[in-house]
Amino acid sequence: MVSRFQRWLVVVMLVGVTATSCRQESNSEFRFRYANEQPLGALRSQSMLFFEAELEKRSKGRIQVELYFGGVLGHERELMDFVATGALQGTRGGFFTDANPKYGLLMMPFLVNDWDQAIRLVNSAFVRKINHEAAKNGFHIPATGISQGFRAHTNNRRPLKHPDDLKGLKMRVPMQEVYVQTALAFGENPQELPYTEVYQALQTGVVDGQDNAPANIWDFKIHEVSKYLTLTYYATGPDPFMVNLDWYQTLPAELKEVFDEVARETMTLSDQLNRDKEQEYIDQLSAELETNIVSGVALQPFREAVQPAYEYFIGKGDFTEDDVKRARAAAAGGGS
Repeated sequence: MVSRFQRWLVVVMLVGVTATSCRQESNSEFRFRYANEQPLGALRSQSMLFFEAELEKRSKGRIQVELYFGGVLGHERELMDFVATGALQGTRGGFFTDANPKYGLLMMPFLVNDWDQAIRLVNSAFVRKINHEAAKNGFHIPATGISQGFRAHTNNRRPLKHPDDLKGLKMRVPMQEVYVQTALAFGENPQELPYTEVYQALQTGVVDGQDNAPANIWDFKIHEVSKYLTLTYYATGPDPFMVNLDWYQTLPAELKEVFDEVARETMTLSDQLNRDKEQEYIDQLSAELETNIVSGVALQPFREAVQPAYEYFIGKGDFTEDDVKRARAAAAGGGS
């Protein structure tokens, strides 16, 4: 969590960065400040450029959008706190379980099998209900996408052909309980770090490896400090567009409609960009790293290894076994 001083400092930074554009803002009734940790060239950031242009155009300049990329205002934990307190109005990234713990279900290993299932799930009535329930915690979620595709492992020790190959490895994981429990189920020694610190941690041997979407692995140059790439397509995750609810409630009805419409289109675009580019990122990484793809019968031990993670969260009460069944049914197209 961030301190009161840190929150104040971010507000000061935002005021300072935008002071020079005050004259251009004179006709804007509302200002939407947004930040994410990925660099400008990342697909998430690129989709937000579409959001900025379309929202300003369709609101006829009544809403001005300010975008901050590359973690210039903080890492994902801090950005989520800033949105919660209103220092920022929006973000995308980790810590969406602050908005609703049930988003954790969408990160569970082997919940979905492919992109088609993942897209059906995030656009289902099941996930729309999760979006709506985030209002209880002070967030408006107009749409949820897919978090940059399916996660891949890199490491500096050995190829990962069986879950036993992960045992004992110091693997960086996001600061989210789902990934910690999944890593423990695989037998890893999980190390929670912001992604902006992973490059140096791999370079210095603080960690042996990590896993993330191929887009992030490439954008953050993790391939430069890794030897092996393993593709099991074991998990993806949600990408909720998280907006401060108090700010959203200040919009008149007609601007709420415009905001939500552009947000939905932005998330659809983001998913399409990530889907189209995923294989290109994998090809680029494979040219730099020794790569193995685990599929078919060889994948079954990985599926079996992660069952304790499901048992942990069901026992904890974050979601139920019925929730898992409903999510898989929605992903398969057999339910809402």
